[in-house]
Amino acid sequence: MADEQWIDLGPAELLKSPPLRQVTAGRTRIALSWTGGKFHAVSGVCNHAGGPLGEGRLEGDFIVCPWHQWKFRCDSGVGEPGYEGDKLPCYALREEGGHLFVNPEPVSRRQRQPHEPHPLTRPLVREPGPIRVLGIATTNMDLANPRYSTSDALLETALAHAPSLGPGISTKLIRLRDLAVRPCEGYYSKSAHACTWPCSITQMDPTDQMAEVYEATVFWADVILVSTPIRWGGASALYYKMVERMNCIQNQITLRNRVLMTNKVAAFIITGGQDNVQAVAGQMLGFFAELGVQFPPFPYIAHSRGWSAEDMERNIAFVQQSTELHEAARELVGRAVETVGHLLATGGRPRMERAGRKASGAEQNMTMEMAEMEEAEAE
Repeated sequence: MADEQWIDLGPAELLKSPPLRQVTAGRTRIALSWTGGKFHAVSGVCNHAGGPLGEGRLEGDFIVCPWHQWKFRCDSGVGEPGYEGDKLPCYALREEGGHLFVNPEPVSRRQRQPHEPHPLTRPLVREPGPIRVLGIATTNMDLANPRYSTSDALLETALAHAPSLGPGISTKLIRLRDLAVRPCEGYYSKSAHACTWPCSITQMDPTDQMAEVYEATVFWADVILVSTPIRWGGASALYYKMVERMNCIQNQITLRNRVLMTNKVAAFIITGGQDNVQAVAGQMLGFFAELGVQFPPFPYIAHSRGWSAEDMERNIAFVQQSTELHEAARELVGRAVETVGHLLATGGRPRMERAGRKASGAEQNMTMEMAEMEEAEAE
């Protein structure tokens, strides 16, 4: 071609190791590979979420994206078996004078195989109807040998009371111990934009049941009640497993200024054998505040035997017999329902501009992301 432009990538011998690398030719990012005695060049922008393919790994003839493990042939850019409709642009290479040159004008175009959208990608619309109260129990236990859980018991009391607070109020209980939930893969640690909504794990793994939590918290619930025991001064391990995965909800605010949880109220039930209630409550309040939810007055109830009381058998009996604690649980859900009722009756809180580091960086991040995706579309 008369107008073809070749860009020097450097000494060919030095480009053979490592066998896969990300290079830039002008504004074009390229995944350059050396395998089978040949160089190959395909787009360095993954079809899925724009991940840097050249920073991934070679698996036979396939490049594996470091973000979400999508695979493409290093020689043709074609997706792995079953996804041949996904194809990356390819680029011509030539060696001259011991140097490797690439033409940034692609010899083939990007193709995207149609993928059925995940149900969680649907528009954020509250279905009409009375207030809906969700309970999330984070206590773990041996399901074959169940035991009494004080936090579960108070949550069940609150949920049982909720329907009496207004006509048509419905409730739902999620016990995290009943769900098969994969731990967070830390995609945000690879790149902010690698943490997606819906969660990348949920998109890739149909057996992952965290989708039930996303569906209930983002789309269904108006009130979210979370119960946890105190475990070594913190909330339960299942609670942290859940909120690590829910971080994809908060990251939408950080990256796109998109709030997924609006006009919702959260409240908490905390029980345990150690006196660290304020620290546990502080983490829970801080995390859910980052999601954009509101809180009722006095947003949590708590009970603890205290640091020196190593008699948990008495703790269980105390909670079972305490009319005050169970009444407190009923009052907690009452405050939460009343608060969300005001939000829904008045059309919800007005949109507020965020402030601080995350807000100031959001516009720049979105601009960079849009530029990267426009570049990918132009290839």
